[in-house]
Amino acid sequence: MLLDDMPDPCCKLLDAATFKTPAGINSCMCALSFPKRPGLLLASVLLCNAAGFLGSLVTVTGTGSWYALLQKPSFNPPSWVFAPVWTTLFVLMGISLYLVLMERSRGERDRDRVIQWGIVLFAGQLILNTLWSFAFFGLQSPLLGLVDITLLWVVLLATILVFWKITRPAAILLVPYIAWVSFAAVLNYTIYLLNP
Repeated sequence: MLLDDMPDPCCKLLDAATFKTPAGINSCMCALSFPKRPGLLLASVLLCNAAGFLGSLVTVTGTGSWYALLQKPSFNPPSWVFAPVWTTLFVLMGISLYLVLMERSRGERDRDRVIQWGIVLFAGQLILNTLWSFAFFGLQSPLLGLVDITLLWVVLLATILVFWKITRPAAILLVPYIAWVSFAAVLNYTIYLLNP
């Protein structure tokens, strides 16, 4: 059996039919390795990381900061964990957005409406993500942070469900993000309870 004839497990997971691969290549990762529009991919990833950068402007966690003085639960991760986790999640978000944007060129009106709705939801969750830092850290309000992250979780879930209808890989790339937001929501809620 030739290597190209072997089934690629990631293709089954990601639904390889949505990827446009050159003839004869049996790999769903080909589309990610050789994007059709690398400028759009880069712009999508940079947009998401820019949102993260904006949020980081008000995120102060060092010694003597408001956050450092809060009571935190035992499952609160060390501060060094957040930067690599969020950077990875913002990159995955950017790739997800790129995959959805690449579906727009098909010209099917009903499908284009679903894609537009998906992009609006994506923008909404990205704005809520950035606003969480301003609510929680900037305003020093675990309560406002909790309200924001709850809305973020709902809009993110809606984004994933709509992206699933457009292209499954885009939805799957957001699963680690909603898992982290779920954990962050529990952490935010616990901090709120510990600091009345």
